[in-house]
Amino acid sequence: MAPKASLVALKVLDDKGNGKLSHMLAGISWLEKKWDQYNIRIVNISIGAVCTQMTGEESQLVKAVNRLWDLGIVVCVAAGNEGNKVTTPGICRKTITVGSSDDDIMVDQYGTIYKNYSGKGPTSSCVCKPEIVAPGTNIIAANAMNSRLSKPYTMKSGTSMSTPIVSGAIALLLEKYPIMSNKEVKLRLKNTAKNLFLPQNHQGWGQLSIVNLLKDEHF
Repeated sequence: MAPKASLVALKVLDDKGNGKLSHMLAGISWLEKKWDQYNIRIVNISIGAVCTQMTGEESQLVKAVNRLWDLGIVVCVAAGNEGNKVTTPGICRKTITVGSSDDDIMVDQYGTIYKNYSGKGPTSSCVCKPEIVAPGTNIIAANAMNSRLSKPYTMKSGTSMSTPIVSGAIALLLEKYPIMSNKEVKLRLKNTAKNLFLPQNHQGWGQLSIVNLLKDEHF
């Protein structure tokens, strides 16, 4: 999406995609300490958990993610694949929560067939989520589970695929306008999104439009 961007990868899940809340909190703590040193402008969080007392709006996780936003970082978070609910930390009020724009396509994920998976709000606190949607179905990506004899690329579906598309588009935007604040980025996404005429709790402001996002007249 943004070939000139430098990446800092923080591993908080194991090789099966599982992790603990403490691992996520440790990753955020590292970001809070190191973001300025590495000039981290965007944080992409493509993981989520079903909301419980441990992961709700008053949880350590949500508060920690909101602190990243308060530092001036653009934080993009997946809405989750639960369909009728948004996962944590996608419920964060300040972040840019991303859903899938094409989840009406039937998906076969390792023999499990599903559709209409994209997390939909509102949250339990009546906050409308997601903010924006992007393609998330049958996306070609690097094969994180790659072994010696497997292919280097794979096809995945979910809001975890939609979210880095938005993060990458924002990287292009900040490359063009490096002094933009995270609040200005969020407002620009809102003003340039393409209306898909879906319910607001599904599409938010609409689908990401990179062409509109980068147009000078919207600045």
